[in-house]
Formats: sequence, C-alpha cells, structure tokens
Amino acid sequence: MGTPLAAPCLLLLLAGTAGLCRAFFSLPLRVSRPAAPSGSLPAPVVLRPASSSRQPEAPGGADGLALASDPGGTLNLLAMVENLQGDSGRGYYLEMLIGTPPQALNILVDTGSSNFAVAGVPDPDVTSYFNTELSSTYKSQGIDVTVKYSQGSWTGVLGTDVITIPKGIYGSYTINIATILESENFFLPGVKWHGILGLAYNALAKPSSSVETFFDSLVRQAKIPNIFSLQMCGAGLPVSGSGTNGGSLVLGGIEPSLYKGDIWYTPIKEEWYYQVEILKLEVGGQNLELDCREYNADKAIVDSGTTLLRLPQKVFSAVVQAIARTSLLYIQPILGIGETLQCYRFGISSSTNALVIGATVMEGFYVIFDRAQRRVGFAVSPCAEVDGSPVSEIEGPFTTADVASNCVSSVSFHEPVLWIASYALMSLCGIILLILIILLLIPPRCQHRYTDNDVVNDESSLVRHRWK
Repeated sequence: MGTPLAAPCLLLLLAGTAGLCRAFFSLPLRVSRPAAPSGSLPAPVVLRPASSSRQPEAPGGADGLALASDPGGTLNLLAMVENLQGDSGRGYYLEMLIGTPPQALNILVDTGSSNFAVAGVPDPDVTSYFNTELSSTYKSQGIDVTVKYSQGSWTGVLGTDVITIPKGIYGSYTINIATILESENFFLPGVKWHGILGLAYNALAKPSSSVETFFDSLVRQAKIPNIFSLQMCGAGLPVSGSGTNGGSLVLGGIEPSLYKGDIWYTPIKEEWYYQVEILKLEVGGQNLELDCREYNADKAIVDSGTTLLRLPQKVFSAVVQAIARTSLLYIQPILGIGETLQCYRFGISSSTNALVIGATVMEGFYVIFDRAQRRVGFAVSPCAEVDGSPVSEIEGPFTTADVASNCVSSVSFHEPVLWIASYALMSLCGIILLILIILLLIPPRCQHRYTDNDVVNDESSLVRHRWK
C-alpha cells in the first residue's frame, strides 16, 4: 500500500527519506478516451503522481460508463462505497455471507486470479472458515482443484453454494466455491481474510476454464453490466496489517463519488489476466531507454492481489540504477501492529515473468475493469492524498513517435496454451505407448506367417542372394 512517502500511481511517485522531495516514476500506457473522435486513433496518456504545479485537466469525461445508483433495484452503487477493509501489505477484503444459514467470512479481492475459494477447515492463520456441513444449500462437485500463485498455493474441492454481499448487489446467487483443505504460504499470520475472490477471466480458472467465475455468475444471474471498479484507500498510510484502511468494490458499474476528473482507458490486450500495454518507463523524468517489449515481458497486468509494483528483472535493474543516480529511495513505511517504530521497504520488486501493477500503484487511482468494452480505466482517487495534497495525477495525451507500434510480443505462451500443449503431448505419448503394448500382446496366430522366401537367418538377405 502507499504511505506518506510512497505514492501509488501509474506514473508512480515515491518520496525520499528526507522530507517529501518527490521523484517522478512514470508508466505511460497506450490509453484512449472512452469515445475517440470518428476515425481518429486512440490518444496515449500518462498516469503520473502529483507535482507542485498541477497540470490543467483535459476536457471531457467518462462517457457512457457511469451508472446512476438505483436504491430500489439490484444495483445500488452508493451502498457499495467503503465496503472494503485492509491494506496493500495484507490485501483488501470484502465481507460475504456464504451458505444457509449464512456464515460471514472476509474475502480477499484479487484481480490477478479467477477462482473463488474459502478456508474449508481450521487453519492456524485464519480466524474463521466455511463449514460446508452446516450449510443446507452446499453441493460438492467432487472435483479436486489446486491453485498456485506467485507466492503460496492451496488445494481444495470444488462445490456450489449461495452467497450474499451485505454491501454489494441485492439478492442471493449460486456460485462456484472451492473449499481450501490444504495450503502452503497462502494464509499468512495476522491476515484478517479467510478466502480469495478471483475477478480475472475464466481462462485462468482452475481446474479448467469451464469453471464459471464469480463475476461471470453475477453478470448472468443478476443481469448486471459486465464491469466492476475498485478503489483502495491506502495511499499515504503505513502498511500495518491492521486492516483499518478502507476501500470500495463496485460490482456492475462506476460510482462517480469515487473519482475526480476524467477516466482514461487502456485496452485489455488479452482476456486472461487484465493485461495492458506499457509503452515506456521514466524515473525522475528520464526515460530508461529500453525496448518497450522489455516492459511487457512476458506480460504487464493490473493485479490487486500483488502488493508491490513488480518489474521484469532487466527493467528492475535499470530502475535501481536510475534511482541510485538521483540519490532518491523508493520506499514504503511499515508499521507493525502495536508498534510505534517505523521501518521502510522498497516499494518495487523484481519479477521473473511479468510487470505487475500491484496494490501500491492501484491505491493512487480509482480503477475500472470494463470487461464489456475490453479496457481498464484509471481516474484520480479522492482518497489518494497526503495532508490534503493528491499523490497521483493523470496527464496526457503524449506523443508516441519514439515508441514501437506494438510493445506486446505477438507470440505469447500463456498458461492455458501451455496446458493445451502439455495435454496434447501427453495424449500423443499415450497413443504411442498403447500401440506398442498392443503390438507386444498380439497373439502369434495373428502375426504374419513367413514363407521360405521371407525367412532371414543370421545372414542378411543381401548376403544370401549374393551366395546364391
């Protein structure tokens, strides 16, 4: 999460250790307005932290997406405001009622995975779990499921049950739920959530993409728009793990009170993670001068379930060198529960397989996941402030003359593709093995009976013919 010295944003600002001297950390995206002029190309914009002299806001607004709250209907967007608790260090979670009679659990909001899973047995690191035997509406599908994350994993059983969200859309809905029976480094000491709500696409769902995701079920059953938005209010606050920071998960629309200015959109490149395209990266106003494909190796995603801004190793090394040259540190204060002594951590980490725009970045913005129009939107969040001053801003458009037309590799070996390739190879090996077994088991009477002319003794037929 953010801190008084760390400003989560897409052009990210993190302050130095001495005072609040600010260093711009910017991630330009290929972003377009909701409705570009007829025949015109999308105009890129820059998402950046606030500077001392605020840039004038671009005209226009978020056309076509803001939905009016309807207190009498399924969607009451105002009722979803401040329905989250937590911080970026331990995650933001939503209260949910599961089963009949309802069992109340806190569920981690994760835009980087696609399974809805809850603790199904007691665990030393969770205070509550979902007891399926106490729910008259629970139905086990008897399907084992295992999910591995960049850190941690769990194994459980797939089933269905009804859920309601006290501060969410109206009504109860039948949802696929995995009950976690075993886990490793998934539930952490002191966390206040008991499960995970994966909000990405079904391509990432385990054990297969045929498992309908939580949000797809809501869209189908509640007939809400295929869009949700997320505000996490941790910018400028220590990563304490106390879960006292607020936030909002708005299912089915955009709540106007949760953002200021315009919403800018970037296309979703692939519908698995929320994959976007990073054009370049700047530190202190200086371009790192890397090939833009390095920033997207092998993907760039928006993931609320990841704490930090994670950068591919080559990009991370370049950022560290740039920071060292300017003698500024990119840090986050960490305040342990019950402690008064602050320590700090680097707000950026390296990654082996992706650039991940994590929670520390997202806290600077109101983020819209417009699945219907295949785009992610960013607007300045009113809660991303320190001492009344905003810590992030959005600026644009900017020229892309020095950027490649496509910064995302056209050949991307996504996880689902790897699964398909693995299954195909295993099937091929199985077929070959089966043929060999059949050949070995064919009875002698079914085998070819050789004539005298066919018989080959210890000498080759060539030798025999030569001696004839």
